[in-house]
Amino acid sequence: MKINLSGHHVDITDSIKEHVNQKFSKIATHFPTLISLDVIIAKEHGEFQVELSTNYEGSRISASGSDDVMYPAIANAAKKLDAALKHRKGQLKADLHQKPVSTTPEIAHEIIQEMKLV
Repeated sequence: MKINLSGHHVDITDSIKEHVNQKFSKIATHFPTLISLDVIIAKEHGEFQVELSTNYEGSRISASGSDDVMYPAIANAAKKLDAALKHRKGQLKADLHQKPVSTTPEIAHEIIQEMKLV
């Protein structure tokens, strides 16, 4: 998975790149069809904000996290992205299964017809 890392008012150092790669290596193994991940780290008003976005199976998945310290903000965003990807994967698997068909039992139908509902 290719990680596009950019920063707004934040210098992206090698240690930050290494930390981001380490955090998202688990996601890359669980979702091998992910091709790229866009990571934007911004510092606004003394708070770090991390925005993540990717395409997974035809839909755009985004997540964001914020904290006063950069590394917990990255962890929060990674956790939210993992949850969103699992949700989307569950939706895709549910679509593969045939939905159960609801039928009314004949006995209930006969009872209703015998009633005089006037």
